[in-house]
Amino acid sequence: MPLLPKSFIIKHGQVGSSVAQLVRDLRKVMEPNTASRLKERNRNKLKDYLTLAPALHVTHLLAFTLTDIAPSLRIVRLSNGPSLSFRVERYSLMKDILNTSKRSRSIGMEYLSPPLLVLASFPPPGPTTPAHLPLVMKAFQSLFPSLSPQTLTLSSARRVVLVAYNPDRGTIDFRHYIITVKPYGVSKRVRRVLEGVTTKSSSGSVLDLGNERDVADFLLRKRGEPGPDGGYESAASSAESVAGDDGDAVNLAGDYVGRNNKKGQHRAIRLDEVGPRLELRLVKITEGVPGKEGAVIYHEFVKKSKKQVSAQNAAHAAKEKLRKERREEQERNVARKKAQAGDVRFEDEDADDEVADVDAASDEDAWDGEEEISEGEESEADEPEDSSEEEEEVRRPNKKVKVRGKG
Repeated sequence: MPLLPKSFIIKHGQVGSSVAQLVRDLRKVMEPNTASRLKERNRNKLKDYLTLAPALHVTHLLAFTLTDIAPSLRIVRLSNGPSLSFRVERYSLMKDILNTSKRSRSIGMEYLSPPLLVLASFPPPGPTTPAHLPLVMKAFQSLFPSLSPQTLTLSSARRVVLVAYNPDRGTIDFRHYIITVKPYGVSKRVRRVLEGVTTKSSSGSVLDLGNERDVADFLLRKRGEPGPDGGYESAASSAESVAGDDGDAVNLAGDYVGRNNKKGQHRAIRLDEVGPRLELRLVKITEGVPGKEGAVIYHEFVKKSKKQVSAQNAAHAAKEKLRKERREEQERNVARKKAQAGDVRFEDEDADDEVADVDAASDEDAWDGEEEISEGEESEADEPEDSSEEEEEVRRPNKKVKVRGKG
């Protein structure tokens, strides 16, 4: 079973409030397979996240930084690379997209399942195709779980992420949409009568037609006219499709979220953009991860000859060889220190045993010396002078004799 892709999306350094909000918006896009509540600290380095990621089975690191020219995005494939560096030419936040569109709304349940990835306008692999574009496609594909038509349920397809290549500008457009399913061939006014109003009001969820003389006044009135005397439009002209044409209408293969979206129903599919929106320009692709970069696979602004590329590869190979030798030497030093620490520990244990034996012997001698000094009351009566001299030299406390009285 392939490993489920998981990601860290972070900001690195001082980026400002807009880029910080962009980081939060992109975490929303990558849910539920990302750390949505990850909190960065100013003292955190990229090395900290690279060290922590394998323990949490994180496969990708997306880091935003702010340069003098524009914000930049780095996509790192853990734990061996490659690393792709993009310059963010333009971007829009979620709140900007929602404020400019009346129909783009989200209730939050769409983020319980990962989005569907759509790659558009990328040239097919061939001899004339730039070598870096297939690598860019694979990098974006690895960010999202692979689809399995046998196990995928229709109700779990709630969002779409569009990654489109713009050959005229040489940039990559990133879009985020929510899938909306509506009845096909039914005007908005008829849907309001059938489904009711979408917002709560004082009259509840029932459509208010109290100011209309007839239901036809509401259904067939031309758009923008205040009353029924302005004429009627035909039913055909008022039955505007939600999607626009027959190509956007499908028969549902299974039950979908929403009212009356049952299997086999004829419905129109619409994509409502909710953001964020990014325009990315690929700058560089390198082997390895930050701190352990390898050869430069592609660079937008720096072009090198074959001789320079071979010299660079040789330099990277020598650097990697030196790093490997240092690692092996460090492992040998660690093993040697552990062996020395074990010998010292055994010597310390033997020394402690010897000290304990000496202490025990000295304690026994001291205890025996004390026992030699007590003779009792008879020695005091027979030789009072000698006993007094001995008491002056070593005086031992007399034991208290407990006498129990009778009765």
